[in-house]
Amino acid sequence: MASPSPGYSITVRVEVPAGASATAALTTAVGSAGGALTALDVVESHSARMVVDVTCDTSGEAHAELITKAITEIPGAAVRKVSDRTFLMHLGGKIEVTPKVPLRHRDDLSRAYTPGVARICLAIAEHPEDARHLTIKRNTVAVVTDGSAVLGLGNIGAAAALPVMEGKAALFKQFGGVDAWPVCLDTQDTDTLVEIVRAMAPVYGGINLEDISAPRCFEIEARLRELLDIPVFHDDQHGTAIVVLAALTNALRVVDKRIEDVRIVVSGVGAAGNAIIRLLLAQGAGEIIGCGRGGAVHAGQEGLDQYRDWIATHTNSTNLTGSLKEVLVGADVFIGVSASNLLTGDDIATMAADAIVFALANPVPEVDAVAASEHAAVVATGRSDYPNQINNVLAFPGFFRGLLDAGVSDITDEMLIAAAKAIADTVHPDQLNPSYIVPSVFDATVAPAVAAAVRAVATSGG
Repeated sequence: MASPSPGYSITVRVEVPAGASATAALTTAVGSAGGALTALDVVESHSARMVVDVTCDTSGEAHAELITKAITEIPGAAVRKVSDRTFLMHLGGKIEVTPKVPLRHRDDLSRAYTPGVARICLAIAEHPEDARHLTIKRNTVAVVTDGSAVLGLGNIGAAAALPVMEGKAALFKQFGGVDAWPVCLDTQDTDTLVEIVRAMAPVYGGINLEDISAPRCFEIEARLRELLDIPVFHDDQHGTAIVVLAALTNALRVVDKRIEDVRIVVSGVGAAGNAIIRLLLAQGAGEIIGCGRGGAVHAGQEGLDQYRDWIATHTNSTNLTGSLKEVLVGADVFIGVSASNLLTGDDIATMAADAIVFALANPVPEVDAVAASEHAAVVATGRSDYPNQINNVLAFPGFFRGLLDAGVSDITDEMLIAAAKAIADTVHPDQLNPSYIVPSVFDATVAPAVAAAVRAVATSGG
Protein backbone atom coordinates (compact mmCIF):
# COMPACT_ATOMS: atom_id res chain seq x y z
CA MET A 1 0.00 0.00 0.00
CA ALA A 2 1.22 3.50 -0.84
CA SER A 3 1.99 5.95 1.94
CA PRO A 4 -0.87 8.17 3.19
CA SER A 5 -0.99 11.55 1.44
CA PRO A 6 -2.76 14.88 2.06
CA GLY A 7 -4.15 14.48 -1.47
CA TYR A 8 -6.41 11.73 -0.10
CA SER A 9 -7.35 13.34 3.21
CA ILE A 10 -10.76 12.58 4.68
CA THR A 11 -12.82 13.82 7.60
CA VAL A 12 -15.10 11.26 9.23
CA ARG A 13 -17.87 12.73 11.39
CA VAL A 14 -18.71 10.06 13.94
CA GLU A 15 -20.98 9.88 16.98
CA VAL A 16 -19.50 7.93 19.90
CA PRO A 17 -20.37 7.32 23.56
CA ALA A 18 -18.99 10.04 25.81
CA GLY A 19 -16.14 8.91 27.98
CA ALA A 20 -12.41 9.05 28.51
CA SER A 21 -11.77 6.14 26.13
CA ALA A 22 -13.75 7.49 23.15
CA THR A 23 -11.01 9.52 21.51
CA ALA A 24 -8.42 6.85 22.24
CA ALA A 25 -10.58 4.29 20.44
CA LEU A 26 -10.83 6.55 17.40
CA THR A 27 -7.09 7.12 17.34
CA THR A 28 -6.45 3.39 17.60
CA ALA A 29 -8.93 2.58 14.82
CA VAL A 30 -7.30 5.00 12.39
CA GLY A 31 -3.83 3.77 13.25
CA SER A 32 -4.74 0.09 12.98
CA ALA A 33 -6.07 0.71 9.45
CA GLY A 34 -2.86 2.45 8.40
CA GLY A 35 -4.18 6.02 8.34
CA ALA A 36 -2.19 9.09 9.39
CA LEU A 37 -4.30 11.00 11.94
CA THR A 38 -3.95 14.78 11.50
CA ALA A 39 -6.80 16.17 13.65
CA LEU A 40 -9.45 15.08 16.09
CA ASP A 41 -12.07 17.71 16.91
CA VAL A 42 -15.11 17.45 19.18
CA VAL A 43 -17.94 19.30 17.40
CA GLU A 44 -20.80 18.35 19.76
CA SER A 45 -20.75 17.20 23.37
CA HIS A 46 -23.62 15.82 25.47
CA SER A 47 -23.78 13.90 28.72
CA ALA A 48 -23.98 10.50 27.06
CA ARG A 49 -22.83 11.07 23.46
CA MET A 50 -20.44 13.28 21.54
CA VAL A 51 -19.75 13.97 17.87
CA VAL A 52 -16.15 13.98 16.71
CA ASP A 53 -14.54 14.95 13.39
CA VAL A 54 -11.67 12.55 12.69
CA THR A 55 -9.34 13.89 10.00
CA CYS A 56 -6.63 11.67 8.53
CA ASP A 57 -4.51 11.14 5.45
CA THR A 58 -5.10 7.97 3.43
CA SER A 59 -3.41 6.38 0.43
CA GLY A 60 -6.52 6.35 -1.77
CA GLU A 61 -10.25 5.80 -1.96
CA ALA A 62 -10.07 2.11 -1.06
CA HIS A 63 -7.90 2.93 1.96
CA ALA A 64 -10.37 5.62 3.05
CA GLU A 65 -13.15 3.04 3.01
CA LEU A 66 -10.99 0.68 5.09
CA ILE A 67 -10.40 3.38 7.72
CA THR A 68 -14.09 4.29 7.82
CA LYS A 69 -14.97 0.61 8.34
CA ALA A 70 -12.52 0.41 11.25
CA ILE A 71 -14.21 3.42 12.88
CA THR A 72 -17.70 1.94 12.45
CA GLU A 73 -16.55 -1.19 14.28
CA ILE A 74 -15.90 0.76 17.48
CA PRO A 75 -18.64 -0.31 19.96
CA GLY A 76 -21.41 2.28 19.97
CA ALA A 77 -19.95 4.35 17.12
CA ALA A 78 -22.14 5.68 14.28
CA VAL A 79 -20.57 7.37 11.25
CA ARG A 80 -22.67 10.34 10.15
CA LYS A 81 -20.67 11.53 7.15
CA VAL A 82 -17.37 11.04 5.33
CA SER A 83 -15.95 14.09 3.52
CA ASP A 84 -13.12 14.04 0.98
CA ARG A 85 -11.16 17.20 1.84
CA THR A 86 -9.65 17.50 -1.65
CA PHE A 87 -13.12 17.54 -3.25
CA LEU A 88 -14.29 20.05 -0.64
CA MET A 89 -11.40 22.37 -1.58
CA HIS A 90 -12.57 22.33 -5.20
CA LEU A 91 -16.24 23.12 -4.58
CA GLY A 92 -17.03 26.19 -6.70
CA GLY A 93 -13.45 26.35 -7.98
CA LYS A 94 -10.24 27.66 -6.42
CA ILE A 95 -10.01 31.20 -7.83
CA GLU A 96 -12.24 34.25 -8.19
CA VAL A 97 -12.26 37.77 -9.68
CA THR A 98 -12.10 40.62 -7.14
CA PRO A 99 -12.37 44.31 -8.17
CA LYS A 100 -9.27 46.42 -7.45
CA VAL A 101 -11.21 49.68 -7.31
CA PRO A 102 -14.08 50.76 -5.00
CA LEU A 103 -17.60 50.91 -6.47
CA ARG A 104 -19.41 52.60 -3.60
CA HIS A 105 -21.39 55.40 -5.24
CA ARG A 106 -22.35 57.08 -8.51
CA ASP A 107 -19.01 58.89 -8.97
CA ASP A 108 -17.06 55.62 -8.72
CA LEU A 109 -19.36 54.04 -11.29
CA SER A 110 -18.97 57.00 -13.64
CA ARG A 111 -15.18 56.57 -13.65
CA ALA A 112 -14.99 52.77 -13.67
CA TYR A 113 -17.76 52.31 -16.22
CA THR A 114 -19.92 54.64 -18.26
CA PRO A 115 -19.38 57.43 -19.21
CA GLY A 116 -15.75 57.79 -18.02
CA VAL A 117 -14.53 54.45 -19.36
CA ALA A 118 -15.11 55.67 -22.92
CA ARG A 119 -12.14 58.03 -22.58
CA ILE A 120 -9.88 55.10 -21.73
CA CYS A 121 -11.20 53.09 -24.68
CA LEU A 122 -10.49 55.94 -27.08
CA ALA A 123 -7.01 56.45 -25.67
CA ILE A 124 -6.19 52.78 -26.29
CA ALA A 125 -7.72 52.91 -29.78
CA GLU A 126 -5.34 55.77 -30.58
CA HIS A 127 -2.33 54.21 -28.82
CA PRO A 128 -2.82 50.40 -28.58
CA GLU A 129 0.39 50.00 -26.58
CA ASP A 130 -1.33 51.83 -23.70
CA ALA A 131 -3.39 48.69 -23.05
CA ARG A 132 -0.35 47.39 -21.14
CA HIS A 133 -0.76 50.25 -18.64
CA LEU A 134 -4.50 50.95 -18.56
CA THR A 135 -5.97 47.43 -18.43
CA ILE A 136 -5.45 44.08 -16.74
CA LYS A 137 -3.08 43.19 -19.59
CA ARG A 138 -0.28 44.68 -17.47
CA ASN A 139 -0.35 41.82 -14.99
CA THR A 140 -2.46 39.03 -16.47
CA VAL A 141 -1.44 35.69 -17.98
CA ALA A 142 -3.60 33.13 -19.77
CA VAL A 143 -2.99 29.54 -18.71
CA VAL A 144 -3.91 27.76 -21.94
CA THR A 145 -4.48 24.04 -22.43
CA ASP A 146 -6.41 21.62 -24.60
CA GLY A 147 -6.22 18.88 -21.98
CA SER A 148 -4.33 16.55 -24.32
CA ALA A 149 -1.39 15.73 -22.01
CA VAL A 150 -2.27 16.44 -18.39
CA LEU A 151 0.54 15.34 -16.09
CA GLY A 152 -0.01 11.77 -14.94
CA LEU A 153 -3.50 11.65 -16.46
CA GLY A 154 -2.99 11.88 -20.22
CA ASN A 155 -5.59 13.10 -22.71
CA ILE A 156 -8.55 13.91 -20.44
CA GLY A 157 -9.91 16.88 -22.39
CA ALA A 158 -10.53 20.55 -21.66
CA ALA A 159 -13.15 20.36 -18.90
CA ALA A 160 -11.31 17.72 -16.87
CA ALA A 161 -8.10 19.75 -17.14
CA LEU A 162 -9.72 22.84 -15.60
CA PRO A 163 -8.93 21.98 -11.94
CA VAL A 164 -5.23 21.75 -12.83
CA MET A 165 -5.29 25.10 -14.62
CA GLU A 166 -7.13 26.70 -11.69
CA GLY A 167 -4.39 25.44 -9.42
CA LYS A 168 -1.76 26.88 -11.76
CA ALA A 169 -3.51 30.25 -11.70
CA ALA A 170 -3.58 30.19 -7.89
CA LEU A 171 0.17 29.46 -7.80
CA PHE A 172 0.87 32.36 -10.16
CA LYS A 173 -0.88 34.73 -7.78
CA GLN A 174 0.43 33.26 -4.54
CA PHE A 175 4.09 33.14 -5.50
CA GLY A 176 4.51 35.76 -8.23
CA GLY A 177 1.69 38.25 -7.70
CA VAL A 178 0.60 37.52 -11.28
CA ASP A 179 -3.11 37.44 -12.13
CA ALA A 180 -3.64 34.30 -14.21
CA TRP A 181 -6.78 32.82 -15.68
CA PRO A 182 -7.42 29.27 -16.94
CA VAL A 183 -8.32 29.01 -20.62
CA CYS A 184 -9.29 25.42 -21.43
CA LEU A 185 -10.01 25.04 -25.15
CA ASP A 186 -12.32 22.32 -26.41
CA THR A 187 -10.26 21.59 -29.50
CA GLN A 188 -7.12 19.61 -30.19
CA ASP A 189 -6.72 20.93 -33.72
CA THR A 190 -3.46 22.83 -33.85
CA ASP A 191 -4.60 25.49 -36.33
CA THR A 192 -7.80 26.17 -34.38
CA LEU A 193 -5.96 26.42 -31.07
CA VAL A 194 -3.38 28.83 -32.47
CA GLU A 195 -6.08 31.03 -33.98
CA ILE A 196 -8.14 31.14 -30.77
CA VAL A 197 -5.11 32.15 -28.69
CA ARG A 198 -4.10 34.76 -31.28
CA ALA A 199 -7.59 36.25 -31.24
CA MET A 200 -7.84 36.47 -27.44
CA ALA A 201 -4.29 37.74 -26.87
CA PRO A 202 -5.22 41.46 -26.51
CA VAL A 203 -6.47 40.73 -22.99
CA TYR A 204 -3.26 39.17 -21.73
CA GLY A 205 0.31 40.20 -21.00
CA GLY A 206 1.59 36.65 -21.52
CA ILE A 207 0.57 33.14 -22.53
CA ASN A 208 1.48 30.09 -20.44
CA LEU A 209 0.90 26.93 -22.46
CA GLU A 210 0.20 23.89 -20.33
CA ASP A 211 -0.36 20.15 -20.77
CA ILE A 212 -0.46 20.11 -24.58
CA SER A 213 0.76 16.91 -26.20
CA ALA A 214 4.05 16.60 -28.08
CA PRO A 215 4.99 17.17 -30.83
CA ARG A 216 2.02 19.56 -31.31
CA CYS A 217 3.19 21.69 -28.39
CA PHE A 218 6.41 22.61 -30.22
CA GLU A 219 4.58 23.89 -33.30
CA ILE A 220 1.93 25.71 -31.26
CA GLU A 221 4.52 27.53 -29.17
CA ALA A 222 6.65 28.47 -32.19
CA ARG A 223 3.70 29.80 -34.19
CA LEU A 224 2.31 31.83 -31.29
CA ARG A 225 5.70 33.35 -30.57
CA GLU A 226 5.85 34.43 -34.20
CA LEU A 227 2.30 35.85 -34.19
CA LEU A 228 2.13 37.62 -30.83
CA ASP A 229 3.85 40.61 -29.25
CA ILE A 230 3.64 39.08 -25.75
CA PRO A 231 5.76 36.29 -24.24
CA VAL A 232 4.65 32.70 -24.90
CA PHE A 233 6.02 30.12 -22.47
CA HIS A 234 5.36 26.38 -22.47
CA ASP A 235 5.86 25.46 -18.82
CA ASP A 236 6.07 21.71 -19.40
CA GLN A 237 9.13 22.43 -21.53
CA HIS A 238 10.89 25.50 -20.23
CA GLY A 239 9.71 25.59 -16.62
CA THR A 240 10.84 22.01 -16.17
CA ALA A 241 14.16 22.72 -17.89
CA ILE A 242 14.84 25.74 -15.64
CA VAL A 243 14.27 23.81 -12.42
CA VAL A 244 16.22 20.77 -13.62
CA LEU A 245 19.21 22.98 -14.52
CA ALA A 246 18.98 24.70 -11.12
CA ALA A 247 18.92 21.36 -9.30
CA LEU A 248 21.72 19.93 -11.42
CA THR A 249 23.86 23.01 -10.79
CA ASN A 250 23.69 22.41 -7.05
CA ALA A 251 23.93 18.62 -7.30
CA LEU A 252 27.16 18.99 -9.24
CA ARG A 253 28.43 21.33 -6.53
CA VAL A 254 27.70 18.63 -3.95
CA VAL A 255 29.65 15.92 -5.83
CA ASP A 256 32.33 18.35 -7.05
CA LYS A 257 31.88 17.70 -10.77
CA ARG A 258 31.57 20.09 -13.72
CA ILE A 259 28.71 20.06 -16.21
CA GLU A 260 31.25 20.06 -19.05
CA ASP A 261 32.77 16.81 -17.83
CA VAL A 262 29.81 14.62 -16.91
CA ARG A 263 27.86 12.16 -19.05
CA ILE A 264 24.10 12.77 -18.77
CA VAL A 265 21.37 10.30 -19.73
CA VAL A 266 17.90 11.80 -20.24
CA SER A 267 14.97 9.36 -20.26
CA GLY A 268 12.09 10.90 -22.19
CA VAL A 269 12.47 12.93 -25.37
CA GLY A 270 9.06 14.58 -25.46
CA ALA A 271 8.33 18.18 -24.51
CA ALA A 272 10.18 18.24 -21.18
CA GLY A 273 13.10 16.07 -22.31
CA ASN A 274 13.64 18.11 -25.46
CA ALA A 275 13.72 21.40 -23.55
CA ILE A 276 15.99 20.00 -20.83
CA ILE A 277 18.50 18.77 -23.39
CA ARG A 278 18.50 22.08 -25.25
CA LEU A 279 19.00 24.11 -22.07
CA LEU A 280 21.74 21.84 -20.74
CA LEU A 281 23.58 22.18 -24.05
CA ALA A 282 23.16 25.96 -23.91
CA GLN A 283 24.76 25.85 -20.46
CA GLY A 284 27.75 23.95 -21.83
CA ALA A 285 26.90 20.36 -20.95
CA GLY A 286 29.32 17.78 -22.28
CA GLU A 287 27.96 14.40 -23.32
CA ILE A 288 24.17 13.91 -23.34
CA ILE A 289 22.30 10.79 -24.45
CA GLY A 290 18.55 11.00 -24.90
CA CYS A 291 16.48 7.83 -24.59
CA GLY A 292 12.99 7.19 -25.88
CA ARG A 293 10.87 4.05 -25.79
CA GLY A 294 13.20 2.44 -28.32
CA GLY A 295 16.37 3.21 -26.40
CA ALA A 296 19.15 5.68 -27.15
CA VAL A 297 18.38 8.35 -29.75
CA HIS A 298 21.23 8.36 -32.24
CA ALA A 299 22.22 9.62 -35.66
CA GLY A 300 20.89 7.53 -38.54
CA GLN A 301 17.95 6.25 -36.52
CA GLU A 302 14.82 5.75 -38.60
CA GLY A 303 11.37 7.09 -37.80
CA LEU A 304 12.44 10.21 -35.87
CA ASP A 305 10.32 13.35 -36.04
CA GLN A 306 12.10 16.68 -36.54
CA TYR A 307 12.43 17.28 -32.80
CA ARG A 308 13.97 13.91 -32.00
CA ASP A 309 16.12 14.25 -35.10
CA TRP A 310 17.50 17.49 -33.62
CA ILE A 311 18.42 15.55 -30.48
CA ALA A 312 20.08 12.84 -32.56
CA THR A 313 22.13 15.47 -34.40
CA HIS A 314 23.24 17.47 -31.34
CA THR A 315 23.81 14.74 -28.73
CA ASN A 316 25.25 11.23 -28.39
CA SER A 317 28.50 12.10 -30.16
CA THR A 318 29.76 8.52 -29.91
CA ASN A 319 26.52 7.23 -31.49
CA LEU A 320 25.73 4.79 -28.69
CA THR A 321 22.81 2.44 -29.26
CA GLY A 322 20.97 0.20 -26.85
CA SER A 323 18.37 0.32 -24.10
CA LEU A 324 18.14 2.87 -21.31
CA LYS A 325 19.70 0.40 -18.89
CA GLU A 326 22.58 -0.26 -21.26
CA VAL A 327 23.51 3.37 -21.92
CA LEU A 328 23.12 4.24 -18.23
CA VAL A 329 26.23 2.22 -17.37
CA GLY A 330 29.01 4.61 -16.36
CA ALA A 331 26.82 7.72 -16.61
CA ASP A 332 27.25 10.50 -14.04
CA VAL A 333 23.72 11.88 -14.23
CA PHE A 334 20.29 10.36 -14.88
CA ILE A 335 17.35 12.68 -15.61
CA GLY A 336 13.99 10.98 -16.01
CA VAL A 337 10.94 12.73 -17.47
CA SER A 338 9.30 9.62 -18.84
CA ALA A 339 7.48 6.74 -17.13
CA SER A 340 7.40 4.93 -13.83
CA ASN A 341 9.47 1.94 -12.72
CA LEU A 342 11.89 1.82 -15.66
CA LEU A 343 14.93 1.20 -13.46
CA THR A 344 15.94 -0.58 -10.27
CA GLY A 345 18.51 0.17 -7.63
CA ASP A 346 20.81 -2.35 -9.33
CA ASP A 347 20.68 -0.25 -12.52
CA ILE A 348 21.70 2.85 -10.56
CA ALA A 349 24.62 0.86 -9.14
CA THR A 350 26.07 0.63 -12.67
CA MET A 351 26.45 4.39 -12.90
CA ALA A 352 29.67 6.29 -12.16
CA ALA A 353 30.78 7.04 -8.62
CA ASP A 354 28.92 9.91 -6.93
CA ALA A 355 26.04 9.57 -9.38
CA ILE A 356 23.15 12.04 -9.58
CA VAL A 357 19.60 10.70 -10.13
CA PHE A 358 16.62 12.91 -10.97
CA ALA A 359 13.61 10.56 -11.30
CA LEU A 360 10.81 13.01 -12.08
CA ALA A 361 7.93 10.88 -13.40
CA ASN A 362 4.81 11.52 -11.31
CA PRO A 363 3.26 10.14 -9.24
CA VAL A 364 5.57 7.09 -9.48
CA PRO A 365 9.17 7.88 -10.47
CA GLU A 366 11.38 6.00 -12.94
CA VAL A 367 13.21 4.39 -10.03
CA ASP A 368 12.29 4.10 -6.37
CA ALA A 369 13.97 6.98 -4.55
CA VAL A 370 15.00 4.85 -1.57
CA ALA A 371 16.54 2.17 -3.80
CA ALA A 372 18.33 4.81 -5.87
CA SER A 373 19.75 6.51 -2.77
CA GLU A 374 21.57 3.31 -1.82
CA HIS A 375 23.86 3.82 -4.82
CA ALA A 376 23.62 7.48 -5.92
CA ALA A 377 25.11 10.47 -4.10
CA VAL A 378 22.15 12.76 -4.85
CA VAL A 379 18.55 11.74 -5.59
CA ALA A 380 15.66 14.04 -6.51
CA THR A 381 12.06 13.41 -7.54
CA GLY A 382 8.99 15.42 -8.43
CA ARG A 383 7.23 14.31 -5.25
CA SER A 384 6.69 16.36 -2.11
CA ASP A 385 7.18 13.40 0.26
CA TYR A 386 10.88 12.95 -0.59
CA PRO A 387 13.79 15.38 -0.25
CA ASN A 388 14.78 17.50 -3.27
CA GLN A 389 11.39 18.06 -4.90
CA ILE A 390 11.97 19.41 -8.41
CA ASN A 391 8.81 21.45 -8.95
CA ASN A 392 8.04 23.98 -11.67
CA VAL A 393 6.47 26.34 -9.14
CA LEU A 394 10.04 27.37 -8.33
CA ALA A 395 10.29 28.84 -11.83
CA PHE A 396 7.15 30.01 -13.60
CA PRO A 397 5.70 32.59 -11.13
CA GLY A 398 8.97 34.53 -10.85
CA PHE A 399 9.79 34.04 -14.52
CA PHE A 400 6.53 35.65 -15.67
CA ARG A 401 6.84 38.32 -12.98
CA GLY A 402 10.15 39.31 -14.55
CA LEU A 403 8.78 39.19 -18.11
CA LEU A 404 5.76 41.32 -17.26
CA ASP A 405 7.82 43.86 -15.32
CA ALA A 406 10.31 44.16 -18.18
CA GLY A 407 7.55 44.43 -20.81
CA VAL A 408 9.35 42.11 -23.22
CA SER A 409 7.92 39.60 -25.67
CA ASP A 410 10.93 37.41 -26.49
CA ILE A 411 12.10 34.57 -24.25
CA THR A 412 15.77 33.66 -24.63
CA ASP A 413 18.09 30.92 -23.40
CA GLU A 414 19.91 33.60 -21.43
CA MET A 415 16.72 34.30 -19.46
CA LEU A 416 16.16 30.60 -18.79
CA ILE A 417 19.74 30.12 -17.59
CA ALA A 418 19.57 33.26 -15.43
CA ALA A 419 16.37 31.96 -13.82
CA ALA A 420 17.99 28.58 -13.11
CA LYS A 421 21.04 30.26 -11.58
CA ALA A 422 18.81 32.42 -9.37
CA ILE A 423 16.99 29.34 -8.06
CA ALA A 424 20.24 27.46 -7.45
CA ASP A 425 21.85 30.41 -5.67
CA THR A 426 18.87 30.70 -3.31
CA VAL A 427 20.37 27.67 -1.56
CA HIS A 428 23.28 29.16 0.37
CA PRO A 429 26.57 27.21 0.40
CA ASP A 430 26.19 26.46 4.10
CA GLN A 431 22.74 24.95 3.43
CA LEU A 432 23.79 22.79 0.48
CA ASN A 433 23.89 19.03 1.02
CA PRO A 434 22.77 15.85 -0.83
CA SER A 435 19.23 16.18 0.55
CA TYR A 436 18.87 19.93 -0.06
CA ILE A 437 19.81 20.99 -3.59
CA VAL A 438 16.74 23.12 -4.36
CA PRO A 439 14.87 25.56 -2.12
CA SER A 440 11.46 24.83 -0.72
CA VAL A 441 8.55 25.71 -2.99
CA PHE A 442 7.35 27.92 -0.09
CA ASP A 443 10.61 29.90 0.08
CA ALA A 444 9.38 33.47 -0.40
CA THR A 445 12.75 34.63 -1.71
CA VAL A 446 12.73 32.42 -4.82
CA ALA A 447 10.18 34.17 -7.07
CA PRO A 448 11.63 37.69 -6.49
CA ALA A 449 15.13 36.36 -7.21
CA VAL A 450 13.98 34.73 -10.44
CA ALA A 451 12.06 37.85 -11.47
CA ALA A 452 15.09 40.06 -10.84
CA ALA A 453 17.33 37.75 -12.85
CA VAL A 454 14.94 37.74 -15.82
CA ARG A 455 14.52 41.52 -15.68
CA ALA A 456 18.31 41.98 -15.62
CA VAL A 457 18.75 39.92 -18.77
CA ALA A 458 15.78 41.55 -20.51
CA THR A 459 16.87 45.11 -19.79
CA SER A 460 20.47 44.38 -20.78
CA GLY A 461 19.34 43.30 -24.24
CA GLY A 462 20.12 39.65 -23.55
